[in-house]
Formats: sequence, C-alpha cells, structure tokens
Amino acid sequence: MGSAPKVLMRLGGTTLLQRALSRASPQVGLLCLSSNLDKTQIGQTACDVLPDSAPGYRGPLAGVCTAMEYLHSQAPEVSWLCSFAADTPWFPLDLVSRLMQALRSEDAEIAVARSGARKHPVFALWPVSVLGLLRETVASSPDLSTGRFQARFRVAFADWAIGSHDPFFNLNTPEDFNSARSLLHTIGDIDAGIG
Repeated sequence: MGSAPKVLMRLGGTTLLQRALSRASPQVGLLCLSSNLDKTQIGQTACDVLPDSAPGYRGPLAGVCTAMEYLHSQAPEVSWLCSFAADTPWFPLDLVSRLMQALRSEDAEIAVARSGARKHPVFALWPVSVLGLLRETVASSPDLSTGRFQARFRVAFADWAIGSHDPFFNLNTPEDFNSARSLLHTIGDIDAGIG
C-alpha cells in the first residue's frame, strides 16, 4: 500500500479504522484497538490503543495476546474476547452473536468465522483463560499462525454466505481498494453499516 498505514486509508471518505470501530463497537461491551502505529497517527478514538506487549512485530496473535492482557487487568470479569481485523470493511454486524451461538451449539472452546470454504482466524471469539498459553506462544514460538494456535482447541465455525460480496473481503493491495470502491457504489454505506 506504499507508505500510508493501510487502516488510515479512506474508503468512501471514512478510514478503514473508523469503519472497523463503528462495526465492532455495537457488538461488544468494551472495545480496544491493538495497533503499533503512533497514537498521533491514529488520532482520537473512543477506545484505548494498545501497542503489542511483545517486542518486535509478532503479527495478529501478538495483538490478541495484548488485548487479553488488557482485559485481564482492566476487566477481569470478562471471559471472552472477540477479535476483528480493521482491513475488512464489511465484516458482519452480527459477528459476535453468531460466533457465540456456534461456540455454544458445538460445545467448543474457540469460534472462528468462515465464508464459503475459507476460514478467517482473526475474526474469532477467544476464551480469556488461554492467556497464559497465548503469552508463552507469542514470546517463544517461531510459528505464530493464528489458525494453528486455534487448532490446539475445539473450534466451532460460524458460516456466512457469499452473496453480492464476501463479508470478509479484506484489502491488501491497490487492486483490492479499487474493487472495494466499486463495491461501495453497489451496496452503499448504509448497507455496509456505516453512516
């Protein structure tokens, strides 16, 4: 994406970060943002911004670990953490409820979103009780695959159909942004849960 932080790029006049926060906030009781960007770049948010607690860039698993540590210290009564990706502008507005439903119906330990046959391990519901193992993995394991860490547990999948668009379409390239701009004209901000 060049030199600009991807989550601060605009889609329809709104940054990807603002879109993600507006979609996630109604679904959770407490919202925090895992980001290693300078807080001055991010600007004002309605939630705490948490840089990774592990040194070096350790990927999404490190962000989940940092968020769990935050919950453990700030809201010890919370048992579940839902993780979202900010480069996915149309993730479902019923993500948390559907993940919880899948988790309970399958007596699983972790729930993960899936669209078509594709798993989306960053869109997941995690028990905060795995913090110790997660912290150990982030600190010492050379394999920080989110999906492989989740595979250590009983995983349930919540499925979404791919209709006019994949709700988990994420933006990684300039071509993805061009596709997203076209899609925005098709489905609009209201249907996208923004505005």
